[in-house]
Amino acid sequence: MLFNWDFFIHAGIISAALLLASFIRSRVRFFQRFLIPNSIIAGFILLPLFNYVLPLIGMNQDFLGEFAYHLLSISFIALTLRPPFKRQGARRNITATAMGILSQFGLQALLGLTFTWIFIHSFMPDLFHSFGLLLPLGYAQGPGQAFAIGEGWKLFGIENAGTVGLTFAALGFILASFGGIFLINYGVKRHWISPEYIRSIKGPDVRTGIYPKGSELPVGSYQTTQPEAIDTLTFNVVTVLFTYLMTYLFLHGLGFLLGLLGEAGSELATNLWGISFIFCAMMGMLMRKIFALFKADHILESRTLNRVSGISVDLMVTSSIAAISIVIVAQYWIPILVVGIAGAAMTLAIIPWMGSRAFSDHRFLRTLLIFGVSTGTLSTGLALLRVLDPEFETPVASDYTYASGMTFVLAIPFILSINFSAEAYKTGNMMWFLAAIGVALAYIIGAFLWYLGIAKGDAFAKSTKVWFEGKS
Repeated sequence: MLFNWDFFIHAGIISAALLLASFIRSRVRFFQRFLIPNSIIAGFILLPLFNYVLPLIGMNQDFLGEFAYHLLSISFIALTLRPPFKRQGARRNITATAMGILSQFGLQALLGLTFTWIFIHSFMPDLFHSFGLLLPLGYAQGPGQAFAIGEGWKLFGIENAGTVGLTFAALGFILASFGGIFLINYGVKRHWISPEYIRSIKGPDVRTGIYPKGSELPVGSYQTTQPEAIDTLTFNVVTVLFTYLMTYLFLHGLGFLLGLLGEAGSELATNLWGISFIFCAMMGMLMRKIFALFKADHILESRTLNRVSGISVDLMVTSSIAAISIVIVAQYWIPILVVGIAGAAMTLAIIPWMGSRAFSDHRFLRTLLIFGVSTGTLSTGLALLRVLDPEFETPVASDYTYASGMTFVLAIPFILSINFSAEAYKTGNMMWFLAAIGVALAYIIGAFLWYLGIAKGDAFAKSTKVWFEGKS
């Protein structure tokens, strides 16, 4: 061959798996019943192939990890290029959504670090100290963040954290789907939600993941450019890619400046590449400001950017699961299962308790969305929400969008401190491990005080009950 086909061969294999997964989801009742997203099905189709079959012809998983890393950044840029929302009212529910998500950062981190300490001082003395932080990274953050940060820990002498992070994310997807459907059925049985909500579950498009032929289709995007000049999708995609290039150049420039400070500065600069998605999001916000300065921000079309982000997330989830090394996971399967199941159980217990007291309306729907987001990704949470709100007629999904900006800003200190426990593994200085626990406790205390301010008199109403029924 005269040209390099590696990218298109891998992309074609991922695409073939997504097509097969879409067919399976539309036909097999098991996947319909538990609303398993097509990208997860596709990932598990490719998992054994990339572990045992494709390496025989010279194809390995290295490309998949790099693919997921870049797609994560692209999805963040697409989301931050969208126009800011200016919804009035409902401030309580928006802030309560942000509080619910941030609380899981701290709770999952503390749970993971506690189990890590137990494992190190019992049967796994060589376990890396940052192992437990892969729980919130894989669950509350997602596969892209878990892989990117886990791979960044190689600088601390931790070789397999990226794969372990992807495994936590894959486990989170599964538990989000099964746990979410359990929560729905349990909520109906306990009368946490109105019986008429369950009728929407019978909708064929919700189960199969495909709108029936002849049905009314939602608008996916609008044209903001004349196609004879440049297609709207093209304009938005090239803006995303240009923003990514600017982020790359910025990080290189920042790395050069930090390198002038000596070895410590160079090490910090290298670590920043592991959280490059944070800088991508910031660059996306800056790029939108520049467009607004030239009164051209209307060309950045929100729905089109949602499609760009959606494509990135679907491909990222599939490639992330396929990139998992079964050989490496086998070394950590006991702590992964223990921490993963404990984390999901804790989330399943706490989110309904807090949600029923913090939200003022659509309490169960908001609770369901937060559970899906805190164990899987936004796509998992929206898939669960669509079971009861198929047309997104309630403000739940849009309120989450408003809350996500608040969540992103408040999560930055958590991400910036994510290397503390890895430093403990590298240096043997347990003060770094205690600092990581301190950050987790700070988020828990902050979220708790925030919860008290939101729920007020209902904060501990009927505290022995999982679900507070004192509201409509």
